[in-house]
Amino acid sequence: MRPIWHEDEEFWAETAPLQFSSRAWAAAGEQVEAIAKLLALTPGMRVLDMPCGPGRHSLALARRGFRVTGVDRTAAFLEEAERRAAAEGLSVEFVRADMREFRRPEAFDAAVNLFTSFGYFDDPAEDRKVLENFFSSLRPGGWLLVDVRGKETLARDFLPRDWVQREGVLLLEEREIIEGWSRIRTRWIVVRDGKCREFILTLRLYSGAELKRLLEEVGFREVELYGDFEGSLYGPEAKRLIAVGRR
Repeated sequence: MRPIWHEDEEFWAETAPLQFSSRAWAAAGEQVEAIAKLLALTPGMRVLDMPCGPGRHSLALARRGFRVTGVDRTAAFLEEAERRAAAEGLSVEFVRADMREFRRPEAFDAAVNLFTSFGYFDDPAEDRKVLENFFSSLRPGGWLLVDVRGKETLARDFLPRDWVQREGVLLLEEREIIEGWSRIRTRWIVVRDGKCREFILTLRLYSGAELKRLLEEVGFREVELYGDFEGSLYGPEAKRLIAVGRR
């Protein structure tokens, strides 16, 4: 049997050129600038990036003078992140760990969970566990930013199927809303180097109100919702669901 999709090394290897394209890498700097402004971060602060993937945002944060810890469970991504950091002479701590398990009490001034990296798990209690780990890892007064595709924006823009070609990889997607709009199941057909791979992903969906309530239940306060990293209103024109809460 194949591992569940988010623990499947082959899935991440085959889809990395799509998820972490040259365009996505180029956008990270601007995104980090906006995040730093939104959270009022100053150089020297300790920032947790979890999960960090191949270090797209971790490296951008380090370039701007933050002390960064990037956490991910995919070894190949961490190896790439470490290579890139070494090539630029950046000091970044990379840790291989599952975000359901990583916790470093009161170690960070801020934490980020980016690129719809929340809602992976079949059991919603595990989503709560991830937020509890972030809460514990922040110092009192520290900020968490969670960036996902909100249920409202997904309903507005929903396509049952489409395709994209990027970085020499063709991706065909078929999407199905399941369990009363609580989750989405997506079939990815990846064509790369003349080979075809198929993966089934499931992701828990959150509305703005649901995500805010969950953050507050874990203990976060002053929770605000935004429609982009620049701090626009989370409303009909929102691009993303950005939730920001303070420990």
